[in-house]
Amino acid sequence: MRKIILGTLLAIVALGARAETPEPDALIRNTAQDVLSIVKQDKDIQAGNQKKLLELVDAKVLPHFDFERMTRLAVGKSWRSATPEQKQQLMTEFRNLLVRTYTSAFTRYRDQTVEVKPFKMPAGADEVTVKTLIVKPGAQSVAVDYAMEKTADGWKAFDLSVEGASLVTTYRGTFTEQIQQAGIDGLIKTLVEKNQNAASAPHKGGS
Repeated sequence: MRKIILGTLLAIVALGARAETPEPDALIRNTAQDVLSIVKQDKDIQAGNQKKLLELVDAKVLPHFDFERMTRLAVGKSWRSATPEQKQQLMTEFRNLLVRTYTSAFTRYRDQTVEVKPFKMPAGADEVTVKTLIVKPGAQSVAVDYAMEKTADGWKAFDLSVEGASLVTTYRGTFTEQIQQAGIDGLIKTLVEKNQNAASAPHKGGS
């Protein structure tokens, strides 16, 4: 009887946990609304306050990305020959590179909204694409699609495409060329230098 009661309680807890996990389209919609609401109200962020921008991206955006898979896909076949230390360095620097990209985008915020297109979850799917539009008054909308996977920690994005151009595929071309020229360590060195230069460069808010 104790085993039955315990099993029932565990089942209820598991069902509750699954019920609290948002569907991929709701996750994108809620995250976008949350982030844009903060950006809209925070004048420091709009002015380019790097500390606040990094804190916002780190807290609200990054937890929803699978950086290991993104880095593995971007590095391509050379990932298999990389050492554990090199893989960790690549993930860290690629993550930092994407953080800078996001923070730069937020400094250009001017009342944009994000519309999530109608989405129907295929039965039993563990990978889906959520299509969105970034809408800016008086300008052409920009299509952004999120490739997402179901993980033990909920749905996470492992690639995004802007107007049909995949971020992972774009970086893969650059990374492959750099690896051919200078190896994995050469790619890591290049990423470190890019991130250091971006971090030290003077920022112009509202650009």
